[in-house]
Amino acid sequence: MRNNNKRENLLQSRSTCWTTVTSLNKCLSSAPSQAAAVNVVIIIICILMYAMYGTWLVLLILSQTHGHCMCQNRTTNFRPNIVMVMSDAFDGRLTFDPGSRVVQLPYLNYLRELGTVFINAYTNSPICCPSRAAMWSGRFVHLTESWNNYKCLDPNATTWMDMLQQNGYNTLSVGKLDYTSGSHSVSNRVEAWTRDVPFLLRQEGRPVTDLVGDTSTTRVMTKDWRTTDIATQWIHHKAAALSQPFALYMGLNLPHPYVTDSLGPNAGGSTFRTSPYWLEKVMPELISIPKWLPLSDMHPVDYYSTFTKNCSGNFTEQEVRKIRAFYYAMCAETDAMLGQVISALRDTDLLDTTVLLFTSDHGDLAMEHRQFYKMSMFEGSSHVPLLIMGPGVKSGLRLSQPVSLVDIYPTVLEMAGVAVPGGLSGHSLLPLLSQSAARPARPRPDWVLSEYHGCNANASTYMLREGQWKYITYADGVSVPPQLFDLMVDKEELHNVASKFPDVCRHLDKLLRSAVDYPQVSQAICLYNKQQFAAWRKSLGDNYTQVIANLRWHLDWQEDVENNEKAIDEWLMKSGTKIKMSCQT
Repeated sequence: MRNNNKRENLLQSRSTCWTTVTSLNKCLSSAPSQAAAVNVVIIIICILMYAMYGTWLVLLILSQTHGHCMCQNRTTNFRPNIVMVMSDAFDGRLTFDPGSRVVQLPYLNYLRELGTVFINAYTNSPICCPSRAAMWSGRFVHLTESWNNYKCLDPNATTWMDMLQQNGYNTLSVGKLDYTSGSHSVSNRVEAWTRDVPFLLRQEGRPVTDLVGDTSTTRVMTKDWRTTDIATQWIHHKAAALSQPFALYMGLNLPHPYVTDSLGPNAGGSTFRTSPYWLEKVMPELISIPKWLPLSDMHPVDYYSTFTKNCSGNFTEQEVRKIRAFYYAMCAETDAMLGQVISALRDTDLLDTTVLLFTSDHGDLAMEHRQFYKMSMFEGSSHVPLLIMGPGVKSGLRLSQPVSLVDIYPTVLEMAGVAVPGGLSGHSLLPLLSQSAARPARPRPDWVLSEYHGCNANASTYMLREGQWKYITYADGVSVPPQLFDLMVDKEELHNVASKFPDVCRHLDKLLRSAVDYPQVSQAICLYNKQQFAAWRKSLGDNYTQVIANLRWHLDWQEDVENNEKAIDEWLMKSGTKIKMSCQT
């Protein structure tokens, strides 16, 4: 179906070209008197490369050498443009090998080869709003108190985009923002508030696929394409004429699964939708079928998530393979939107003066660990892409240092020459990206923190990644057993070795507690959830019984209405006098 030899030859050609580009960059970094001679060499090599491999490799050489010359001639007053493309639910492992081979992502490959890719980048919370709140504020979730998709940043919070605007940048944010509130459904809020209630109800639709259009259908996610059109038109008609630097943020919904319309207005996103055009970008022979633990062997929180996500039933291998193929195809469509932005910057001669970032708020499990969606600390959910390209950024660099989304705030400000305020959780990535960057004022930690407090998980979850280890603990650290994975030997995260390495767990738990008093945070969130639910119930008056019975869990709720209502009453009564009174009113 595909010519694998041809593909391997192309990869080998890129490698050959990359070696040549590296050599040229070394020449250009030598004395200025050699520049003229090097330019002659560049022209000769371009002619040879064109004859051997075609136009793509010539453009690669020219962009590399030109970009390097610009960096050498920068004045200290130069401030680059900043463009950030943030997708939703993009698995970061697809931006480097071997994950990048399963689907064609030419524009992410372009960023990777001309810029830097972070191969251990993580979300600070694997769900939309809390993750974006951390990214925009540069602060951990327990500091912003962004507990779920409804409660996030204060509307008056200062973002890094605000800081750029205050310091002379022309700014535009388009598309999905979701950092003050995602305005998600009532079901989404109630499910988060009641996660400690001892019942087990399916809250999502079973994951399904939906093929639309034909081999010419390129615009499946029309909302995202409209956002992309707005952004690129602004680049062409506004940014290109500006005398001051600009900052553009473009937020996408893809590759987040679509709402399953047949499940009603409260339905979650359980439909993986694409067209034959994008499926052609997927290499079916490279799609892996993830291994699953038996339900009886799953961690209690993972089992809860699997059940509430409606994934505890039987799935054939063909179903799993199809869901994963559709997800990868949705990633390919996302890549094309990034490509339209790159093309707009290139067409307006802005590419060489612009720092371009691509990332995501979280990933998608795509049927790993018998789950889809996010809300988990497993790699498919918590590992995000982070690629940066632009003036002063090293090319072809793969960095293994653990980083997270809170690092974007200080990085962008330092790139723009704006003073970085105190009180941030993140650390600038510029010292890793550029040899000319100043020594950081405070040392970068060798770990990253992620936490989760929303629905589809029945306990607050905290993850610390350090070196080969991923440590996950829950609630108060005692009532729910922790998990420890050695990612060096267990990339699929199937073997919890917490009991085998108690010293490692103690070390990582101590490190985690130095960053957050997580038992206290968990207790505060439990109280918050009960207070919010009690207030919501009171606001419904006599309609409460009908409303709660018709949320996303309505099929399971109707099987035992009396006991479900009783479980909520008993849960609320445990919270103290204040909550009791509000419930009795």
